[in-house]
This record gives sequence, structure tokens and C-alpha cells, in this order.
Amino acid sequence: MKITAAVARATHAPLTLETLDLEDPRDDEILVRVVATGVCHTDMVVRDGLLPTPQPVVLGHEGAGIVMKVGRSVRKVAPGDHVVMTFNSCGACPSCADHEPAYCHEFFPRNFFADRADGTSAISSDGELVHGNFFGQSSFASHALCHEVNVVKVPNDAPLEIMGPLACGVQTGAGAVMNALKVTAGKSFAVFGTGSVGLSAVMAAKAVGATTIIAVDTNAERLAFARGVGATHTVNPKTASAADEILAATGGGVNFALDTTGLSDVIRTAVLSLAPRGICGILGASPMGSEINLDEVHFMSGGRRLIGIVEGSSDPDVFIPLLADLHAKGLFPFDRMIRFYPFEKINEAIADSESGLTIKPIVRMGLACFTKPPHGAGQA
Repeated sequence: MKITAAVARATHAPLTLETLDLEDPRDDEILVRVVATGVCHTDMVVRDGLLPTPQPVVLGHEGAGIVMKVGRSVRKVAPGDHVVMTFNSCGACPSCADHEPAYCHEFFPRNFFADRADGTSAISSDGELVHGNFFGQSSFASHALCHEVNVVKVPNDAPLEIMGPLACGVQTGAGAVMNALKVTAGKSFAVFGTGSVGLSAVMAAKAVGATTIIAVDTNAERLAFARGVGATHTVNPKTASAADEILAATGGGVNFALDTTGLSDVIRTAVLSLAPRGICGILGASPMGSEINLDEVHFMSGGRRLIGIVEGSSDPDVFIPLLADLHAKGLFPFDRMIRFYPFEKINEAIADSESGLTIKPIVRMGLACFTKPPHGAGQA
């Protein structure tokens, strides 16, 4: 079938909207009509060639849409179901068997190599290979193919247009709090960096009943936003020592800290802000070979811990519906971060994300992107 997609053809260059060819789903694949897709920092990192994802490629990994067609072996969803497409995994390694797909032994190739496991792509342009299957979806497109392991059914009455970010950015921040750090009621928590991931962590900390929630950033507007969604304290490290301010506010340090920046100096500060037996999680991406420098005596003598976190340590089949339910109950207002853009303005959405103008852009596909449904819509 013909689809409309945004294609990355060169590093540091705008995406180009093109009409491409998409194969029918294989026996284990699912065809989704994409309603809306979140724009994530990872898309920009890949566009700029900082990870070994081949180009030309269709990016996008926070897609939400409606199932149009399923392969013969698919049982999890059916045509007409409303779904979110999340990160991909193998479904069979020890981590996947333990319901920890974020730590799949094949996480990198399944998500960043932008081809099927057999090396093929379902997308082409007049015979030219265009890489797809980015995060098992490539959802900067009117239609996408995904898999049972990375599709999550959501209620048909859920606001589908806003559901996409639950697949990655929002899931990462909220999951870091709820799944990885396991913040509980009455505890203290500090997050370093208040992008969409950090702000999702703030909202999650409030939802679980943390009583002291501290947001650290150099952006005054983001700090004000953080207070509006749950932060009890804010710190701007340009004007004060973040560690000193946190120790003063808590009387000895926070129980939990989270770094979203990937910067070694910030991680060091986050660990220095921990109370004895405190835990700091790190999830910000850094260049390969980056190192973390800690005060060994402080770290060891207080029984403090540092853990890495991917995708919020989430089992998406369980966690995405949980977040959708919390949102429906008014307990997790992640939609306050969102600004919508029409698909044809995807480069504006990316630019606004990079400049900080928009916390969480979502591109809506719109009827103009859609061709007629494929013949025999239903099971392939």
C-alpha cells in the first residue's frame, strides 16, 4: 500500500515527507493506522547520526493508532483495536522471560538497527530501500507495521491522540519512579532535568504519595511547570548549589534521586544529594565511553546505590494501561506537557522540542495522510 512518511535522509537535515510503499504484514506483524506520534529526543539523536541507525530511515517510536490488519499468527489484538506501539524486544531471552523487556538481550538491534530481524525492510520508495522497523514501528508515518511484543491495547474510549508518549518518554520517567526506584508514600525524591521524562517522574512521585519532591533545572519556566504538576521544591543550580539546597530542604538528603541528563557532574551531584541508603537512578544517554566520577567514601559509607534504568524498567503490557488509568482518574496529568502539530509540520515540532519551546510535541497525521484501506482489511 502507499503511505505518507517522514524520511531522514541526511544527518542534521530536515525530514522529508514522502509517499512510500509499505508491504502487507507478515504472519507475525500488525498493520496500524497511525493517529498520532510523539516526538522524542531519541529520534533527533538518530537523525543526527549519533547512533548507528542506517539512512534513509523512517523514525518515530511513540505511535498510537488503530489496528487495520493482523498476520495469521497474531492473537493479541484484532482489527479495530486502539493501540500504543512501544519499544521492541525479542520476547524470548532471560530478561523477556522475567517480564523485563526493557533489558532484552537484543534491545539495541531490535530497536536501533531499523530493519526486521532478518535484515529486510517493509518500506521502499520506487524500489529504493528505506529502512523501517525503528523501535519495531517507524511511526512517523500514516501507517506502520509493528509486532505482538511491542503493541499494547488501550481502551477505545481513551484519548488516543495523547497516548503515544506513554510508549517511551512518559513511560521512562514514570516507570523510573514506580518500577525501578520503587518510590513509596512519605519518601523524598529529587529529579535532575525537567524535560518530558523528568516532569513525568515528578507526576509519578506525586501519584505514589512522595511528600518531598524536588525538581532541579536551569530553566525557570520548566521549574514553574514542575511546581504545577507536583514539585514541592525547585532548585536552579545556576543560582545555588543543588546538593546543598536538597540537603537543607530534607534535613539530610533525599531517599531517591533520578538523573535525566546523562552528564557526569550532574550525576555526581545527584548522588551527593542522597540520604544514607538512598538510591539514584540514571537514564540520560551519554556518548559511548563516558565515565561517572563519585566520592567513593560518601557513596560506600552511606550504603548508597546507583542504578541504570532503561524505558522505566517497564513491562508495557502492564504499565501503559496503568498510566492511562491514572490519567483518566486525574492523577497523572501528562497531557499538560503536550502541544499538537499537524504531520506536515513535523520539522517545526522537532525544532520546538530542541529549543525547549515545547515540552512534548505530538504530530497528528490527519485525514490527508491516509490512503484507502488495504484490500482485505482484517487478518492477513
